[in-house]
Amino acid sequence: MSARRTAGVVAGVVTVGAVAAAVTVFNLPDAESSSGSNGTTATDTADIVKETLIDRESHDGTLGHGNTTTLASRGSGTVTWLPATGSTVSRGKALYRLDNKPVVLLYGSLPAYRTLQSGVKGADVRQFEKNLWALGYRGFTVDDKYTASTAAAVKDWQDDLGLSKTGTVDTSQIRYAPTAVRIDSLSSENGATVQPGADILKYTGTALVATVDLTMDAQRLANQGATVQIEMPDGKTVPGRIVKVGTTVQQGQGDEPDTTLIEVTIAFSGAPKGLDDASVSVGFTAAERKNVLTVPVAALLALAEGGYGVQVVDGTTTKIVAVQTGLFADGKVEVSGDGLAAGMKVGMPV
Repeated sequence: MSARRTAGVVAGVVTVGAVAAAVTVFNLPDAESSSGSNGTTATDTADIVKETLIDRESHDGTLGHGNTTTLASRGSGTVTWLPATGSTVSRGKALYRLDNKPVVLLYGSLPAYRTLQSGVKGADVRQFEKNLWALGYRGFTVDDKYTASTAAAVKDWQDDLGLSKTGTVDTSQIRYAPTAVRIDSLSSENGATVQPGADILKYTGTALVATVDLTMDAQRLANQGATVQIEMPDGKTVPGRIVKVGTTVQQGQGDEPDTTLIEVTIAFSGAPKGLDDASVSVGFTAAERKNVLTVPVAALLALAEGGYGVQVVDGTTTKIVAVQTGLFADGKVEVSGDGLAAGMKVGMPV
């Protein structure tokens, strides 16, 4: 994993260390005297500008389909069919077959944790009935009650699936996921005899996502819901949004200790066609200052009595004005000081 800053960017908000880093990077000159001194006109000048200053930090990431989920069998029997790796399974379709009976994918956040039958009530009933209705089965009311009408619709559904028409739904018959899934890999094989708990396959979501592993010192960037910019392998940049923030452990090599990393998952649209696994660059916004006065970092002067200033140019005369520095970004620095205003000229030492 590597990280880089946008050209000319120096770290963050004002601190002694940040300003010292700026002085080192940009080789800022010393001012011969403090605020209020007059002199001759500087050879080169730059404008004091009022603008929004943004510090962006870029990190390497990868495209993929996100974390995998392992599907374990709820029943026992012989595996008689498995989907192809990379294929998509949507609502109502079989994830695999056990003794030639389909285990069907349905959409929802609650797992199937009990047998559904007449008289049962609860949120899991409503979730199942929503799926049954979406698959085109009618004659019941979508609510939290599993009634005789629900059981009748279930029998029709079971008949279409080639299952025994019991009117009840066992946990081994269905599996819930938030949306359609993509088969990532197979953990079993056709003809294998399995028991409850045996791993059958692993799946992911169907949408491409970008994943970035950040070190702990970059934790400030990992804000769920924040927008980012993703640079694709073809150079195209698309917007993205952080949808998940978690942690992962990177095992150390040899005697090195393990490292805890922050795993950031980013949703986006507009990826070039044909991409599956690829490297990308993700631009995070580390800091932003709206409507602040800025000057080029090279315009800063180190004052003899400590601190920093700028050489304000007014016609044929100049004056050193002490400044407080803020955010450094894109070769500019946020400044504030007595009498400073947008449109003023500052000297650019050579």
